[in-house]
Amino acid sequence: MAPMYFEDFKAGDRFRSPGMTVTESQIIDFAMKFDHQPFHTNVEAAKDSIFGGLVASGIHTIALTFKLILMAGFLENNLGSPGFDEVRWLKPVRPGDTLTATAEVLETVPSEKRKDRGTVRFRYSSHNQRGEEVFTSVCLQIMKRRG
Repeated sequence: MAPMYFEDFKAGDRFRSPGMTVTESQIIDFAMKFDHQPFHTNVEAAKDSIFGGLVASGIHTIALTFKLILMAGFLENNLGSPGFDEVRWLKPVRPGDTLTATAEVLETVPSEKRKDRGTVRFRYSSHNQRGEEVFTSVCLQIMKRRG
């Protein structure tokens, strides 16, 4: 994909990532470092949780989704992000799930102070191999302008 600049994004544009399969060891390794709860770290204890088995941390799901978004290749001229407006975990991510991510442009706003950039508001989502939406967020990305 050719590098995209702020001017290239229009409301309604959609981008889709390649897929990535999440393994049990990835779920446990991430959780041991960042979200040490039994339903993320212990296969046996997770069976007695409300999830009925091991699930990825929501923070891990955010990280995986953003990795997939970056793999899609349209954020090469990203200058950073002032943050998320919304974050929703809709379904648990389990070992063996294959996630894909989608980004939809909601709006573009040129910077009034800095003519070299603008903000693109995206709706990010990730889906499992059954097409079930597992995560959504609205994220702002500051993008370079041409020239």
